[in-house]
Amino acid sequence: MENEAATLYCPNEYCQAANPLTHNFCQRCSTPLPKRYLWAVGDGLSLGSVGQILADRYLVIGKTVVLDIKPGLLPQTSELDGLPIIRAYLKLIPYRLHIPQIYGVLSLGDKQSRRDILLLEKVPLLMDAKIFHLNVCSSLASVWHEATSIRQIHYLWQIANLWQPLLVEGVASSLLDPNLLRVEGPLVRLLELRSDEDSLPTLSQLGTVWEESLVKPQPAVSEFIQQISNSLIQNEIISAEQLIKILDQGLSELWQAARSELHPTQSVIKIITQTDTGPTRQRNEDARYPPNNVIISKPPQQNALAIVCDGIGGHEGGNVASNLAIETIHQQAKDLTSIPPQNIEPSILLNDLEAAIANVNDRISQRNDSEHRQGRQRMGTTLVMALPIAHEIYIAHVGDSRAYWITRYGCYQVTLDDDIASREVRLGYAVYRDALQQSGSGSLVQALGMSKSTSLHPTAQRFIVDEDAVFLLTSDGLSDFDRVEDYWETEILPILTEDANIESVSQRLIEIANTKNGHDNVTIALIHYQVKYSEPDLTLTANLTQLNHHKTVNLNPKPTETYLKVSEQKTAVIPETLSERKVKLPLSFLAPLMIALVAGSLGYGLMQWRNSKPEPSPVHSSQPTNQNQTAPQTPSPAKGITESQSTESKNR
Repeated sequence: MENEAATLYCPNEYCQAANPLTHNFCQRCSTPLPKRYLWAVGDGLSLGSVGQILADRYLVIGKTVVLDIKPGLLPQTSELDGLPIIRAYLKLIPYRLHIPQIYGVLSLGDKQSRRDILLLEKVPLLMDAKIFHLNVCSSLASVWHEATSIRQIHYLWQIANLWQPLLVEGVASSLLDPNLLRVEGPLVRLLELRSDEDSLPTLSQLGTVWEESLVKPQPAVSEFIQQISNSLIQNEIISAEQLIKILDQGLSELWQAARSELHPTQSVIKIITQTDTGPTRQRNEDARYPPNNVIISKPPQQNALAIVCDGIGGHEGGNVASNLAIETIHQQAKDLTSIPPQNIEPSILLNDLEAAIANVNDRISQRNDSEHRQGRQRMGTTLVMALPIAHEIYIAHVGDSRAYWITRYGCYQVTLDDDIASREVRLGYAVYRDALQQSGSGSLVQALGMSKSTSLHPTAQRFIVDEDAVFLLTSDGLSDFDRVEDYWETEILPILTEDANIESVSQRLIEIANTKNGHDNVTIALIHYQVKYSEPDLTLTANLTQLNHHKTVNLNPKPTETYLKVSEQKTAVIPETLSERKVKLPLSFLAPLMIALVAGSLGYGLMQWRNSKPEPSPVHSSQPTNQNQTAPQTPSPAKGITESQSTESKNR
């Protein structure tokens, strides 16, 4: 570093002491010192010499990288409105696992020659702490040949899942630039977004990029990837859904082949939960599964499931709602945890998780209605759950309880809070740090039990796990004030380096929540995923028969398809109750059915006419109406968590 006098200022507003750049904690007050390395984006970009400090707060680290040495101050964002690509970054915040987010604007020069430079955070950058040297993560093309076969397909699967949302926001061409595609361990991450200014990108172009830049795939998947690239180029694969479906098949076949060639315990999953009332609360409104301090290990257990709930409603019943949610979701998910991996259809399982959460919501909501709870008296709960199956983990959530994915390369928040601040960003209205300054920014826009499930929108996601990882589920008793981001490297990463076990780490995280936050109950679940994979002895081929005969493939499951128990079939149908059943007939069946009904009615009417005596009828006669008959009353929907009511906010 050329500027040896550069210092990092403590973000604690009551301290603000200057610290050496190499320190992780303030030498005066021990507050964590966040290292916010930012990627600069702008036309004809020239930041200045390394070591120079810009705008009295940004230290130049490289040609396009700066470090914010005053992270306690809000960045400048007033000039963002003039940059057209801003809305794409904001609205794609649900995909921040792969896409950087807006930090602020750096304005250089005077009024006549001012240049506004966009600053991005959460960029694929790696810092060598020993020599304090920053590197951009390697490009996908440069590390492609080193990746295992399952990781190569995993990389393509991530790009396929990004295609449609980026296309909607007009930035899908970012996936066609090999220089922007970087890898951080198992993850594909973008350096920045590029606007689709000239023409609409196509999947055919994506196939060409894959064929030209991703050379020498592993022997097991070489033919498979070549088939997919050719099918994309020749427009035989015409949708991202088709592409994802084919890549899913490849991932499943690879894993099953590798599993059959390895010891049965090639993957081990351990789960532990901890909960604590906290130093300032009188009762614990959180709930969790499995029970406190009980370690679930798969194998030998067949099932693995983790759930964290944070009750809302104080003494009015937040603890009742959270425990009711655990009881219900565990019953709903019990069958899902025992499905053989080869029988899994991911889209159906994701739908099942959302349906299970809707059932939980309705059960709590019905109890609220039966107890005549209204407005802020209604009890509710957040929920975050993880269901690990083979090489995948399914995560679902409602509210602001979070899930984090920790690898040897970083800590990534994979859920997006259902609060006002996140909603403002997702709708493209505000940068996250600005949204946090709004009144009531942390208030929830949805939680379980506050309204009918018709207005509930749970999020269910699926992630591929191809190397050792830790997943952390937590209530906001720990996640508030960025405690996970501050302490993951010192406290959670040692699990992956085998310097600590999940039991001791879980206890340490509770201690951090109580001493560094301490304003709320705290509940966590740790899932340690240990993965062993060796190259299978097979040649994978893509199943493109459907694409050859039909240009489109219906990838959406029928509404009644679900998993009830282990079955030899890919899908099993849950027997519905009469009150739940919604009959939907295909159009091809409706026409003959209607003809038969009409013919039957005419025949019956003719027989009645023949058997009856002809009598003149009054012109205006009609069947008498039962004046005492009334329509069944429909209960009015309970009030949800609405902004007009300042929303239902948990005490923080």
